[in-house]
Formats: sequence, structure tokens, C-alpha cells
Amino acid sequence: MAPKRDYYEILGVERSAGEDEIKRAYRKLAFKYHPDQNPDDPEAESKFKEAAEAYEVLRDQDKRTRYDRFGHEGMGEFGSQGFSSPEDIFGAFGDIFSEFFGFGGAGRRGPRPHAGADLRYNLTINFREAAKGTEVTLRLPKQEVCPECDGSGASPGTSAETCQQCQGAGQVYQAQGFFRVAITCPVCRGEGRIIRSPCSECRGRGRVVREREIKVRVPAGVDDGSRLRLRGEGEAGGYGGPPGDLYVVISVQPDKIFRRQGQELVVTKEIGMVQATLGDKIEVETLDEPVSMEIPKGTQSGRVFQLAGLGLPQPGGTRRGDLLVEVIVKTPTNLSKKQEDLLREFARLEEEKPLKKVKRFFDKAKKVATGE
Repeated sequence: MAPKRDYYEILGVERSAGEDEIKRAYRKLAFKYHPDQNPDDPEAESKFKEAAEAYEVLRDQDKRTRYDRFGHEGMGEFGSQGFSSPEDIFGAFGDIFSEFFGFGGAGRRGPRPHAGADLRYNLTINFREAAKGTEVTLRLPKQEVCPECDGSGASPGTSAETCQQCQGAGQVYQAQGFFRVAITCPVCRGEGRIIRSPCSECRGRGRVVREREIKVRVPAGVDDGSRLRLRGEGEAGGYGGPPGDLYVVISVQPDKIFRRQGQELVVTKEIGMVQATLGDKIEVETLDEPVSMEIPKGTQSGRVFQLAGLGLPQPGGTRRGDLLVEVIVKTPTNLSKKQEDLLREFARLEEEKPLKKVKRFFDKAKKVATGE
């Protein structure tokens, strides 16, 4: 671990510097390395903490005297404990930052604007609506900015007063040994302000609950579990903050005809034994009008035919999946005697096929051997 730098060196002052000079030096460094000036800069944050640690010791006469005599190693429990985050610095030096910059640093002056809560709505639609897309109207209660007081919480014609206990910071500080601990102001409960005449509509909350109609466009091809995000349709934000978002979670009911495999649709068609054997044309359901499909001779049960571009569209895109037609050959039942006789004759002919082939082979060989 690298040794600590000299506090006077950090602030860039001589060891004989007075209080005002030390304060001016810290002010310059605090402004230079302030998080608002250097967002997402770890090195600047480290220097910001280092300068605050040096200032914490050198501004205190007892700590400074001990540091001048013994340095870092002799400080012990009287020295600085360091700062884990910029927020710790703002809490410890809230009055200093107010003097330096005209604000309490990093949102420590009263309540900060904050975004409203996100909402979730579970929407159930049928398979065809998911496949073709649809528009639905939702009715849901949500918090909105009070129209009577415009979110201030104070009755029209009045305004909130700055809390005199914390001077609008929302926090007060208690001394515990050599430390100051920030706690929520007990008078304003952290609001930094007090409303003497609350709005009758929202009772001082600045927000009211209203039931609103929201139109939601469900794109074609959405799958079960898909989530739609509607920006700004959540709860109202606080103290001028933006509203939250509404998340619509889609639940798709199964269909009696189609099954889904990604963007492909699967449909099962039963055909007769004769159709499978001799070939035929059958009608196949699609998301639109039925189409005609050719069944080749000798089609086996379980064969899958692919009809390009008749599946589901890609949400937000132009590509469509395919329609997969699975053919199942149906075994006939409840046959008449004539049908059974015909099938037996068919079976007998099938058995004779190998014998006929052998006889034709020998006949041909005999002709070749005799020169006939």
C-alpha cells in the first residue's frame, strides 16, 4: 500500500499557512475534482477524497498540531478516518460546500427529484391476436402529479416553507466524539420544507391516484412472455422528476390448430392410406386463407412439408417464418367385407412381387445363354 502523501503537499500550501489560505486551497481542489465536474472518473474521485481528508485535519487546530508534531503515524484515533464516498464528504462539509459553491453538494440540500415507480400489467391475448398483432386499451390506476397544486403539495396561492431546523438540507448533524453524523431532520422528516397549508386534493402529497386509459399496440409475432415497455406511462416522479415506465407482460393462449416453434408454425394434417399411396391435393389452414398442398405418391406417415413464408412475422421486422405441415397417415377402421377382400388381394400381390422379379431374371438369363 502506497504511503500517504503529506497533507500540506496535497493542498499545495506551506506549513505556515493560515486558516483562510487552507480553506481557499481546499476550495480550489474541491471544485476541480468535484464529481459533477468529473463524472465517472475514479482518479478525480480519489483526489477529491484525498483533499477532503487533508482539509479535515488541517482545519482543526488540535488535529493539525498533532499532525505537525508526529505526522501520519502519530495521529492515531485523532486523525482522519478517510471518506468512503463523495456523499460522506458532502455530509461532513455540507456547510462548507454551501459556502464554496452556493449549494449543499450532491443533492444534500433537501429532497432530490426522482423518477416515478415503474408499473407492470399482465395482458392475456389469444394466439391469433399474437400472430397478427392487435391494439388493446388498458385501464389502470396510477399516481399522477396533482393538477390542483401542480405537484407542490401546497394549497393554491401558498407555497412550502424552508425548514428552519435543517435550513432546507433535510438532514441535521450530531457530534459523536470527533465525528459528525448526519441524521434525517426530525422536523421536516427529510423533506427540507414544511407545508403549512396542504392542498385539499392531494393532502400535501403532490400526487393523486387516477384511473387512466392507455392504448397498447401489440406487434405481430409476439411470443408468450414477451414484454412491452411504454416509456413515461408509470407513476409520476417526485419533485419534478420524470415518470416511470409501464411494462406490459404478454401471455398468449394456446391455439387449437397451430403450434409454435420460434417463428415457425406447425400444423398436423391427417390423410387417408389411399391418399398417401396414390398422392392427392389437400387443403391446409394458414393464418389467412387456406392453401392447397400436393401430397406426393408414397408419402409416409410423419413426413413434414415446408410452406415458405406462411409462418409468424418477426416482431418489428419483415422476415416471416415458415408453415410446417406434418402429415399423419390414418389407418382405416370399420372396413366392409369388400374392402377387406381388396386389401387381402393387395397383400397377395405384394407377396408375389419378389417371385415375379426372380422369374423375369432367369428368363432373361436363359435368353442370353441360348442366344435367343
